[in-house]
Amino acid sequence: MEKSFEPAQIESTWYARWEASGVFKPSGQGEPYCILLPPPNVTGTLHMGHAFQQTVMDMLVRYQHMRGMNTLWQVGTDHAGIATQKIVENQLAVEEKTRHDLGRDAFVERVWKWKEESGSTITNQMRRIGAAADWSRERFTMDEGLSAAVRKVFIDWYRAGLIYRGNRLVNWDPALGTAVSDLEVNNVERDGHMWSIRYPVADSNESLVVATTRPETMLGDVAVAVHPEDERYAHLVGKTLKLPLSDREIPVIADDYVDKDFGTGCVKITPAHDFNDYAIGQRHKLPPITIFTLDAKVNDNAPAKYRGLDRYDARKQVLADLEALGLLVETKPHKLQVPVSQRSDAVIEPMLTDQWFVDLTSDKGRKEITEPALDAVRSGEIRFVPENWANTYTQWLDNIQDWCISRQLWWGHRIPAWYDEAGNIFVGEDEADARANATSEPVGALRQDDDVLDTWFSSALWPFSTLGWPLDGPVKDAHGNVVADWQHDKIFLPSAVLVTGFDIIFFWVARMVMATKYFTGRIPFREVYINAIVRDAEGQKMSKSKGNTLDPLDLIDGIALEPLVAKSTRSLLIPQVRAKVEKRIRKDYPDGIPAIGTDALRFTFAALASYSRTINFDIKRAEGYKAFCNKLWNAARFVLMNVSSPLPTGEGSKPATEAERWILTRLSQTLAEVEQHFVSYRFDHLAQALYEFVWNEYCDWFLELAKPALNGDDTEAAASTRHTLLVVLEAVLRALHPVIPFITEEIYQDVAPRLGLVEINVYARPYPRPADFASDAAASAEIEWFKAVLSGIRKIRSEMNIAPGKVIPLLLADGDAADRTRATKFAAQIAFLARVETPRWIETGADEPATAAAVVGSLRVLIPLAGLIDLGAEKARLAKEITRIEVEIKKCEGKLGNANFVANAPAEVVAQERQRITDWNTQLAALREQAGKLST
Repeated sequence: MEKSFEPAQIESTWYARWEASGVFKPSGQGEPYCILLPPPNVTGTLHMGHAFQQTVMDMLVRYQHMRGMNTLWQVGTDHAGIATQKIVENQLAVEEKTRHDLGRDAFVERVWKWKEESGSTITNQMRRIGAAADWSRERFTMDEGLSAAVRKVFIDWYRAGLIYRGNRLVNWDPALGTAVSDLEVNNVERDGHMWSIRYPVADSNESLVVATTRPETMLGDVAVAVHPEDERYAHLVGKTLKLPLSDREIPVIADDYVDKDFGTGCVKITPAHDFNDYAIGQRHKLPPITIFTLDAKVNDNAPAKYRGLDRYDARKQVLADLEALGLLVETKPHKLQVPVSQRSDAVIEPMLTDQWFVDLTSDKGRKEITEPALDAVRSGEIRFVPENWANTYTQWLDNIQDWCISRQLWWGHRIPAWYDEAGNIFVGEDEADARANATSEPVGALRQDDDVLDTWFSSALWPFSTLGWPLDGPVKDAHGNVVADWQHDKIFLPSAVLVTGFDIIFFWVARMVMATKYFTGRIPFREVYINAIVRDAEGQKMSKSKGNTLDPLDLIDGIALEPLVAKSTRSLLIPQVRAKVEKRIRKDYPDGIPAIGTDALRFTFAALASYSRTINFDIKRAEGYKAFCNKLWNAARFVLMNVSSPLPTGEGSKPATEAERWILTRLSQTLAEVEQHFVSYRFDHLAQALYEFVWNEYCDWFLELAKPALNGDDTEAAASTRHTLLVVLEAVLRALHPVIPFITEEIYQDVAPRLGLVEINVYARPYPRPADFASDAAASAEIEWFKAVLSGIRKIRSEMNIAPGKVIPLLLADGDAADRTRATKFAAQIAFLARVETPRWIETGADEPATAAAVVGSLRVLIPLAGLIDLGAEKARLAKEITRIEVEIKKCEGKLGNANFVANAPAEVVAQERQRITDWNTQLAALREQAGKLST
């Protein structure tokens, strides 16, 4: 092994070797275990959320593979209709062209060319973080096989009466010219105004005052609503108002939606441009009036004066005209939430347009699609982790609306519907199939619908379309390689667990359950693990505008300053955020962020992966896990230097020392904890258990405890210790491999030959199980005693500033027969490791010199003060220790004094607290006695 751990050198070679060897493909042996990768956008690059989520998935896949499961990590990318089309349209804009200059077919061909050249960025980056994915099965939501699945689902649902075309209100992006989903809309707080406008009552001197943040929409008002119990306006319900700036009259209606205590208690109703108003309009059968064109200009339904104006120019004109008429009552500042398109930054306009919908709300739609998806979770067939997210899922489905699945784009799955010259709709695989399945003869020629399907439509089929459904035979890629075969691969449905974020429970998780249940009769996955959202160290959302974004590959490779240079990627070099990023980095890292490597980043993610809704990522913590990797590397070098050649067969196969039996016991206990944490998805606890065992028990203690045997005259103990050092190290590498795969693989290559292992990589080895290592409670008790004595001596040396190499006298007092036996047994090891003289007992009643003391049970471990220690300093140290123990006793007493704790906690936990009080009081008495002796 190299003298120092250099992650870049290791990581640059191992992944290519793994992928080339095919180790990530399903083995065909064992129970199927599948994880679906939430398909990232083909336009995307790896961000911290991706890296965190994919680390979790990779840990699960590696762990289950090593447990003998037939694992498949099904990967692929989403065609990202809006984002991808926008990229290519931006490229055309540079050439001073639009997609219309090319025409649909040429434009789509141009997009495919971009995809082939630039669409693999994120999958290559996934390889950098060690994703154990079967790339030979990589799918794309627009590839031929998945397109066949999309067409079949659309056609089958349409012919079953579960898809329809209708004129409904949708989120409309006037810049992109398409409907968008709620997930593609950000509600941004902006400074605006609230305008109060007077609406005169027809044939009366009365009027109503309404308040609005969008006065231009009054041109499309169809009513003013008041609460049914609002006595102020009860006499006006049913009467009409003169709509200002228009020659129309509109009714006053009563509706429970109105909050009579908010503002004036009067609400203008514009069904064609507000979702709440649309619902009110439906209830009262009010005809909606659309006043905007699809590019957000005023249309011919408005008075002539405003036609052709942009919506915001129209606002200015409307306000000016209202003020001129004396109808503008008040203008005041107002904070408001503005819906903004993620893709274009345009303000979203609710718009009535003709769109395609999946029926989820009618009796038929609920029975055949919605209710089965609800039942799958309510029955426990699908389990959410943490379980509270199941409520989010069911609440949404209980209040679901029909799903708008059409988009006014060219890039995507074109809707397989045709129209005849009379406007009749015909659906089929192609025009011939549409004609063949027509219930009536088409009138004239047919033209295909120009719209494409929402990307969430194809993503909803991901659990089964990626496995080859609906084709009977193998699905091949462009090179003739088989990427899926439904008849064989359906063993991976349902998958084991879906790892995803809470923000797409509605958009993706629920829809996958709907589609998979309907078309296969199976659930898509057994469990849904909802991972947290990654924020910065202060808990703020990462954003480029704040300058607090972190690129995972830049953390892996490091960021040099002078000038700011991100070695691997792009995000930190965007000019408008460069200064902010540099300022934040320089504060803590004047010379830039050091490279931490992939393994350290992965360990950090594992340690942060709790059940929390958000996690705060701190670079300093990642540096701590790089130190852990260094510690493991150095420990391996120590072991390998002491086991320089393969062990002879059978050498040291039975542990000869109590230290060996103790470390094997602790290894078994740790592995039992790790097993449980994998089951419960508590990766933070898992990481902590492994960290503590490797750092504290194996590296800090066992390597020290091994030195007396390695350097002693007992050849049997030396041989056994060498064997145990190597066996535990190899088990540690296997246990850590799902978390930190690169360093464990590199070390394994030097460890395996010394143990005669034939597996070519650690991934091929079985995951270590608790039963693989014998437990010895008696040996563990002996070593824990020895550790406590050694720790006590070292603590005194440290706090009293005694030189580490100075051999000092050691006295022992009090204790019981077991302490005397142990002191004799471990005398040589204590002397060797603590740098003390052979321990000497002070008998009861004998004169005792002034000493510094540590307490182990009833045993006092004493270091004489004469010539070594300052008496005053030792008194202060004892006082501090006494105070600490008194605090611990109060904690225990507080728990045991709590009737609820005693009644509800497990009996063993209550007994443990009582034993702790006994132990603390024993130590406290001994320390007080020692302090008293120093004061006399």
